[in-house]
Amino acid sequence: MSETLIAGIRPERLEKLRVREAKRFAQGRPKARAALDAGSDVFLDGVPLHWMKDWPMPHLPLIASAKGARITDIDGYEIDDFCLGDTGSMFGHSPAPVAKAIRRQASRGLTYMLPSEDALEAGRLLTKRFGDFRWQIATTATDANRFAIRVARAITGRAKILVFSGCYHGTVDDVMVELSGGITQNREGLLGQIADLTLGAIACEFNDLSAVEAALAKGDVAAILTEPVMTNSCMVLPDPGFHDGLRALSLKYGALLIMDETHTISTGLGGYTGVYGLTPDIFVVGKCVAGGMPTAVWGLTPETAARYDAANSARAPGHSGMGTTLSANPMQFACLKATLADVMTAKNYAHMETLAHRLAQGLGKSIARHNAPWHVVRVGARVEFICAPGPLNNGTEAALAHQPSVESALHVALLNRGCLIAPFHNMMLISPATKKRQVDRLIAAFDETLSELF
Repeated sequence: MSETLIAGIRPERLEKLRVREAKRFAQGRPKARAALDAGSDVFLDGVPLHWMKDWPMPHLPLIASAKGARITDIDGYEIDDFCLGDTGSMFGHSPAPVAKAIRRQASRGLTYMLPSEDALEAGRLLTKRFGDFRWQIATTATDANRFAIRVARAITGRAKILVFSGCYHGTVDDVMVELSGGITQNREGLLGQIADLTLGAIACEFNDLSAVEAALAKGDVAAILTEPVMTNSCMVLPDPGFHDGLRALSLKYGALLIMDETHTISTGLGGYTGVYGLTPDIFVVGKCVAGGMPTAVWGLTPETAARYDAANSARAPGHSGMGTTLSANPMQFACLKATLADVMTAKNYAHMETLAHRLAQGLGKSIARHNAPWHVVRVGARVEFICAPGPLNNGTEAALAHQPSVESALHVALLNRGCLIAPFHNMMLISPATKKRQVDRLIAAFDETLSELF
């Protein structure tokens, strides 16, 4: 009987690597282990944010400092950081213009629920960078998407939001749905969710314009909410003409088009929307837009803003249910201004693009050399290796391509060789601070590990 392989790997080879690398990590970080044993029990499940449980190491490292594209832990390891806070620090840790802006603003107040001159300049720069939108400031992309959904429903008078199965738009309850046997249902694993989310959302497969049209034709969809590229699981690129088709269908059936660029801002200057000339009604971006300061923005085209004004003026007095107290604070504006003017530049994106291409090529050559049934996908500065053949067409295929046992062992092996990649799937980012030698070290570490696995 032939042996069952896991992503092309013999199970005993994978297990040998997993055990050895886990032991190597644990033995090398006694300070972190001791500190966690002494102090982590005050946190629920031992971590300040439960997502930290998704890291595959035997225990977490404790970070002492981060600068540029390097992080240092309390056990003295200096690590090439390709996770970069899962895009939050895509432009590097503490970019100099942002750090300077923080120091300057810190002595002037942290929040006052009133605008500043920096707010006006940040608004101008947002329009220059992303296009003619009427902007609002949020603290997270989750909030920005939530507010965009509310606006779309208010404008159209319709209830449903169309999303793509396997998508991720932050922890927005309204769109936590997926396809199962072709039927939209609440996503499996939701904790404490008692509502039937299918009353307000419908899921289609990414790249399936026929399914999108069938859903829109019912006349109850307020908006299509999508990323330009699916990034929640194994990355899925849009088919040629897909975005043109989405735009045409949204106009035909009167649904708004919301483009969530929170991850695809890696594409280039202006995000995927700017690089490829997309024309959404509502534009959302978060994470790294203010250089790592918790900030997100959402913008309405002038026409959409006028429709919002009409809906808003017609509502009854009282709370709109939108907004958070600490959003649009002066520290956010100081960091937005610094990032948009001095960090999110064509020169920096060119550097990121060049090294990301080098990384993708190097990983691809290693995969080919070892005859691994894997592939590599890149969107600007964002690179992923996927432990399955490709390309992938939709979220269902992306979920099936996910190989947790392989990925977790490989991630720890890479970290033991000085390279940190994201704990969620196999995402790697290039920042303006990333060096060619760091990329080459990651390629070498990847190839060394594949040599053992294959």
